[in-house]
Amino acid sequence: MSDTFQRSCEHWTETNRPEMDHFYALASVDYRYLAEAFNWRDWLETRQAEVGRRQLKLLDVACGSGKFPAALCQYATVQGANVSPIEYSLLDPSAFSLTEAREALAPPFQAGKKFEMTLQELMCKRGEFDIAWATHALYAVPEGELEVALERFIHAMTGGVGFIAHASESAHYLRFYRHYLDGFKGGLGAPYSSAEMIEKTLKKMGVCFNVKQISYENSAPEDARWQVEGFLQRCLFDDKINLEMMRANSLTGPYLETCVKNGRWLFKQNVTLFFL
Repeated sequence: MSDTFQRSCEHWTETNRPEMDHFYALASVDYRYLAEAFNWRDWLETRQAEVGRRQLKLLDVACGSGKFPAALCQYATVQGANVSPIEYSLLDPSAFSLTEAREALAPPFQAGKKFEMTLQELMCKRGEFDIAWATHALYAVPEGELEVALERFIHAMTGGVGFIAHASESAHYLRFYRHYLDGFKGGLGAPYSSAEMIEKTLKKMGVCFNVKQISYENSAPEDARWQVEGFLQRCLFDDKINLEMMRANSLTGPYLETCVKNGRWLFKQNVTLFFL
């Protein structure tokens, strides 16, 4: 088990809700951009037509707090889609996340099965799900375990469709975490997996897929100290270092200085959307 994965699990708890709320004050936009990047309503209606009159079965991998289905309802008008209630199953190693995500579901999504485990541990029937997706979900999967994780993902949706949204090496999430490992951990620790790693692994596995790129910024006023600090701590899964410590560090400090422009914090994200 990698240190990155272990710390991520420790932060998905009720105790860390204030930090999580600060994080999503900036990071909820991640899911709005995903919801607006594609015609999800038509996509879901096409999937429904493919399976006929029965319910679609969907698996949300590393579901977190259920921000993606909530964003689809808010920004992609999927609640008006011509589909039967979608059986929405949740997978996450955190029981807290499973509860949070379940409570966030709204029509057309209807709570289905719960899998309290990692993707690598998923055991289900081949093709059990018509749809599987993982949105900003695979960062803590070590590079050496990506193929196993993606094999389980493909196994779950064989005969159906899959969607993965993941930040690239040039995105804030990955750049800042690398600076953190070098600046605070002596270069030790598992870096976040990147979209480039996922693409390389899928090609190695012989999986057919299409990609789309989106770019945007997480932003906040420069004086929104607590929100920015909580956001950055959550990016690192480390609440033991505050914003002053981050800015004083010889590696994270210079990077953060590049993120302040015209009185605002701007964290650049480059995200790859994989359609399988």
